[in-house]
Amino acid sequence: MRHARRRVVRRVTRLAAVGGLLLGGAMVTNAVASEPPTPTIGVPFTAPPATGEGTDLMSRLGNSRTAGSWLDSAGRPVVAVTDEKAAAEVKRAGAQAKMVSHSMSDLKSAAAALRSAPRVAGTSWALDYKNNQVVVRGDTTVSASDWSRMTEVAERIGSFVRMERTEGTFTTRVNGAQPILSTAGRCSAGFNVTDGKSDYILTAGHCGPDGSIWFADDQGREQVGTSLRGSFPGDDYSLVKYDAGRAGKGADVVAVGDGKGVRITGVADAEVGQKIFRSGSTSGLREGEVTALNATVNYPEGTVTGLIETNVCAEPGDSGGPMFADGVALGLTSGGSGDCRAGGTTFFQPVTKALTELGVKLIVAKSAGGTGAAPAPSASQGAASPGSSAPITGTDVSTLLSRLTDPRNVGPGVLVIAGSLVALVATRWIRAEQDRKAYRQHYSATWG
Repeated sequence: MRHARRRVVRRVTRLAAVGGLLLGGAMVTNAVASEPPTPTIGVPFTAPPATGEGTDLMSRLGNSRTAGSWLDSAGRPVVAVTDEKAAAEVKRAGAQAKMVSHSMSDLKSAAAALRSAPRVAGTSWALDYKNNQVVVRGDTTVSASDWSRMTEVAERIGSFVRMERTEGTFTTRVNGAQPILSTAGRCSAGFNVTDGKSDYILTAGHCGPDGSIWFADDQGREQVGTSLRGSFPGDDYSLVKYDAGRAGKGADVVAVGDGKGVRITGVADAEVGQKIFRSGSTSGLREGEVTALNATVNYPEGTVTGLIETNVCAEPGDSGGPMFADGVALGLTSGGSGDCRAGGTTFFQPVTKALTELGVKLIVAKSAGGTGAAPAPSASQGAASPGSSAPITGTDVSTLLSRLTDPRNVGPGVLVIAGSLVALVATRWIRAEQDRKAYRQHYSATWG
């Protein structure tokens, strides 16, 4: 019996320490402080997607005169342009302009040509705005003959297509070998969303097809929700409908460790050069930077397009976990290569597209002064900060520990709430000292 209890504690500690606390920010339920006020459950407080200055300029000037935008090291927008008039307009708007040879139309045409070629699993490509190139990568599973064939395709497109070999393999980040949370494998939750009638967990589509059952325990006894309306391959998102219908209090909070949480205030599209954070049930909180957009990845299971490429690490089990910055939801962990020891590339499904396609709204923090949502900060704000902090308080941890280790009390509420608090207090998932320092540096503005 003692051994069984230890296994339960270890598993819950490992599985519960995610940005969404196993199944979204709501899983801290009543333990979240109420300053600023939390949403009224069932009322979808939402903010419109925030767009950066560079994105707005690109939209105004068009794809033939621009070739992407990014943030420089100081967080200032830079826009790639193809003519002097466009450069002058960018400068008048207060942004920096960089003259390039190939337009966004050229880059997208190259990506389309790559997409039309015979599919090769283990490859990816993304638009590298900073270097005005399309970067094609092949992992260690790609044979020499397949790589040679793709190189020929790239050469026919033009010299602005760059070919790179990469270590590791491009895989989705689900892990079926560990104790599972769903019928398809162990994943992480992203953000809580609502359609105004019911609440859902937004997570990765590859975590399980429609009808997959999600559990709060690895024995499959405590059902939490059911997957529906997912898209994979093509996209990588799905909904898990709460069996109880509601996410509960604190649905707008993403836990970040040390008894702290970040209130999600809105949703935005990511920008190249943006500092981001992500959480997952395997590797916890990690920080990195957006390196490219509109990425295509040829996973063994199928091709996914329109992804956000980053240099943040991820590991199996992190799938579906949230990517965010400045209290703004940006992405859901899809897959990548490498791990958090050697580093690697990780791809994210943009949250904005998932919300649009699914017809749901992000549950965000209610503004302190009245109804409606706090405004979503622009993605162009340089170094990331959480926005509004949300300290985690509530039931005594020792009491929860004793209840958790009693198998008779392992129900979905006790298991998730207690396991989440144990994991938060221990902060075992902020493993790398460099990640801890980066986290404290960027989040110090809202720490008590």
